[in-house]
Amino acid sequence: MRLALGVSYRGTAYHGWQSQPGGQTIQDHLERALRQFADVPVRTLCAGRTDAGVHALNQVVHFDAPVERMPISWVRGVNRYLPEDIAVQWCAPVAESFHARNSALGRRYVYVLLESPVRPAIEAGLTGWVFRALEGSPMQMAAALLIGEHDFSAFRSSECQAPSPVKQVRSIGIERRGAYWRFDFDASAFLHHMVRNIMGCLVAVGSGTRPVSWMGDVLASRDRRLAAPTFSGAGLYFVGPYYEASHGVPAHTPAMDWLP
Repeated sequence: MRLALGVSYRGTAYHGWQSQPGGQTIQDHLERALRQFADVPVRTLCAGRTDAGVHALNQVVHFDAPVERMPISWVRGVNRYLPEDIAVQWCAPVAESFHARNSALGRRYVYVLLESPVRPAIEAGLTGWVFRALEGSPMQMAAALLIGEHDFSAFRSSECQAPSPVKQVRSIGIERRGAYWRFDFDASAFLHHMVRNIMGCLVAVGSGTRPVSWMGDVLASRDRRLAAPTFSGAGLYFVGPYYEASHGVPAHTPAMDWLP
């Protein structure tokens, strides 16, 4: 039986999603917990790999279950062997044709940014930080220049392994909530560091160091050297993928209600 899991995690202590020799990644911990629960090795495939320090609210993975258990048993049993900052939120049986990555219609990210003269303390690692005052209207106008299908090479990491830099950005929402800014990104898929590189440019526009039109120039250039430096991963949350309703994959977890 093929199963899908929804996994949330605080990425601060980990070297990203993808398994590495050192074993300090989300995938390593999840597969180790699955092996302990099922008593046989289990390999997973995720909807979207996250970088070191990046968090997830509903990372979706699939695997072919080597043993038969009730869905709730996979949740509670696997969580027993996971660190407290990683938790399986749900388990759903899916069709054999379901693929966590290839079946996704799109993916969503949220970036939480603190605007304050003083760096964060309690929320350190959970929010980005800018000490300069930001203006929302210029950032919204700059973000609008990115909507649609474009070549996003200017916002692509040199380590990106995606076969094509062309992606469709469906929406970018920007909203201030007290001292915090929330940026919502929805796209067909994202390149490596794409959101963080866009964030660096949006902050440059919002702080007045660059004009709105600069965002369009950077996009058209397809040259990573012309964009802003990659922004911190601390405030970045992979909200998760979304699928056709027929797959029966939950699109919401309680962790989503925690964000500002």
